[in-house]
Amino acid sequence: MEQIIEFLNEYNVFITIGLIILVFILIIILIISLVSTSKMKDKYRKIMKGTNNKNLEELLVSSLDKIDNMEEITNEVKDMCNKTSNKVSSCVQKVAMQRYKAFEDIGSDLSYSIALLDGRNNGVIITSIYSRNESITYAKPIDDGISRYDLSQEENNVLHQAVNTNKE
Repeated sequence: MEQIIEFLNEYNVFITIGLIILVFILIIILIISLVSTSKMKDKYRKIMKGTNNKNLEELLVSSLDKIDNMEEITNEVKDMCNKTSNKVSSCVQKVAMQRYKAFEDIGSDLSYSIALLDGRNNGVIITSIYSRNESITYAKPIDDGISRYDLSQEENNVLHQAVNTNKE
């Protein structure tokens, strides 16, 4: 024990200087910590600014609820679009018409053929043959762009035009 006391008495100046340096280092660390804490408080105040007394957690939960609601609405709109698209594909989308002279003795192009097709090339060709004594109108069904009945040259023309119509 005497040796420790002798050592302390002999080197007390160096020990005191070392302790003073250590205190200064600790003061510097304390100042840096206080400055850092102050900056964090400022950032926190900026984050919380304008929240009308709501905390950040409530704002996040509210935003997440809104996002979930929007996802539900988006899914509903997608379903509606798909249903509408399916319905539209079965509507008349492609139309072609040709007027022609069915008989040489008739003076004008009063006969006609019209092709009315949906997006899958299903539909009908309506043909009207005009003569001086009578007018005949008939229809031929079209499935996948093909008729199971024989088609005249004019009917083939309108079918080809309608099938090759680009739908947008």
